[in-house]
Amino acid sequence: MTPTELRGDIPTLAETTYLNYGAHGPSPQSVVDAAQAFIAHHEYDAPAASDPYDAAFEEYERTREAVASFVGAKADEIALTESTSAGIATTAAAIDFQPGDVVVHTDLEHPAGILPWQRLESEGIEVRVLETTDGYLDREAFSEAVADARLVAFSALTWTHGTRLPVAELVEIAHETDTLVLVDAVQVPGQMPMDVGEWGADIVAAAGHKWLLGLWGGGFLYVDRNVDDLEPRTVGYRSVENPTGDQFAFKPGARRFEIGTANPAPHVALCEAIETVSAVGLERIERRVRRLAGRLADGVPDDRLHSPPQPESGLVTIDVDAPAETVDRLERAGFVIRELPYPEAIRVSVHAVNTDTEIDALLEALAPAW
Repeated sequence: MTPTELRGDIPTLAETTYLNYGAHGPSPQSVVDAAQAFIAHHEYDAPAASDPYDAAFEEYERTREAVASFVGAKADEIALTESTSAGIATTAAAIDFQPGDVVVHTDLEHPAGILPWQRLESEGIEVRVLETTDGYLDREAFSEAVADARLVAFSALTWTHGTRLPVAELVEIAHETDTLVLVDAVQVPGQMPMDVGEWGADIVAAAGHKWLLGLWGGGFLYVDRNVDDLEPRTVGYRSVENPTGDQFAFKPGARRFEIGTANPAPHVALCEAIETVSAVGLERIERRVRRLAGRLADGVPDDRLHSPPQPESGLVTIDVDAPAETVDRLERAGFVIRELPYPEAIRVSVHAVNTDTEIDALLEALAPAW
């Protein structure tokens, strides 16, 4: 499959110039069809011909295997979640924090990577916010901040600047002092290759509704099999070995984070989305994304770029005098982008399904902002 063929399967792109994949990736028809076909089977056929629970669990396991292969993990290291936020929040609740424990996160995090720690702060946990510059962090400052920390959380690819943090290097620094590492990777899958084994992080949270072009509700959580001291605060029949026993015991591995009856359709869609982007090729997608993002950055005055002049991803953040008004004006002209709260700017998310013509038209529409 080529990027052009993929574009042709996304109905939204026939109507608008869509450049907001960092928030939501409109799904191909094939992804929606897969979810709808499962729902029809699950609701119409399975109750009479087999068992709805068997049908659901078959899809859970099929998706688990697909996700594991896609990110370089083992199947028992993958939990199927609703979202990145759910994965991070579930992890935060599963750690036996004690008053005085330290949690570190950067000032580049999405609210999903901030709010759980704010809640813990009210319970006596010290939260340190590591300041960054232009989307990058200082290694020495990072090393000092995590030296006595229980956990450090950071994004693999920043939603604010589109910069790529050196995950493996930061994990190595944190592990020198036995600090647990949680990575928010939601901007990575579908945009570039991802290998959690190479990263070495303890926990990685992500989802498929952005660059993977999946549906909302198709999240996943990687938990390294050597991290065995996490005890979820919520428990259900999917979490435990024997749900009808006198005493419960959590399932080994990441499955302990799955609770109960959940609609498999978003994860069916996630599996289909993984197959679709894999058919195009992640390396091919990454090359095209970087080229198109570079074309955009080349057309923006240097003093207006918050992202690197040579973009490291499809996320390009641009300084304009009135971000909200600019987003509204561009929407009326047929472009979908978004405003950021910090930095106060607009963000353009360029995918491989975009075209040179679209980038040039956007630059022309942006010209009055300079």
